[in-house]
Amino acid sequence: MSAFLFVDTKINNPEVYEEYKKLAKPIAEKFGGVYRARGGTLDVRQSELWSPTRIVLIEFPDMQSAQAFVDSADYAQVKPLRENNAECTLFIVDGG
Repeated sequence: MSAFLFVDTKINNPEVYEEYKKLAKPIAEKFGGVYRARGGTLDVRQSELWSPTRIVLIEFPDMQSAQAFVDSADYAQVKPLRENNAECTLFIVDGG
């Protein structure tokens, strides 16, 4: 069953964040991740709990693959680029 990694990102340093994007994508793909949305236009219809900024949606084959990506040594090397240059909410959900 597919799992989806969602990230809502407010980018504070676009130049460095571009480098993060280049480095993170092949790592996600290594774990079977397929980008389904990456910062496209938002049409927010309701926002009582949260107001999204910039959404990234990556589909993985299963929850274990998504978790393995986020917890991997490869991703740990590029994750600081995101953490130091953007504010994010990240979560994984089963596609059930």
